[in-house]
Amino acid sequence: MTLVLHATPQEVMGAVEALQALGQALRIPEKQIFGLALALEECASNIVNHAYQRDARQTFRVTFESTANRVSLELRDHGPAFDPTQAPVIEKQGDDDRLPGGWGIQLVRRYVDEVRYARERNENVLRLVKHFEPATGQK
Repeated sequence: MTLVLHATPQEVMGAVEALQALGQALRIPEKQIFGLALALEECASNIVNHAYQRDARQTFRVTFESTANRVSLELRDHGPAFDPTQAPVIEKQGDDDRLPGGWGIQLVRRYVDEVRYARERNENVLRLVKHFEPATGQK
């Protein structure tokens, strides 16, 4: 399934809801779909806020693919080249009071199994993959 989204927070949340509905339909455990939805929200919000500066005329694509034990998300935008996989790993230490920034990719890394980036034909292509055990009827 591919969604074409305008660069607005409301469109991002619509994509998150579509992913959650897909997760329910596929009987993916709630905890796993929650993490994937959080990763989608973070990455799509970065496109809206940073790549497109909340210009609602701009659009980007999110594609959901699933197999028996995996869900893949692909986000494509025409913003400036930016590879989030190059962000350093930040270790939180105690009452960390550093300025915000850089934590989004850390969150994404926590909740997905693979994060891949490519620049293709003037597009940023970010692929997130989550592997999961088939649902057993328990939540």
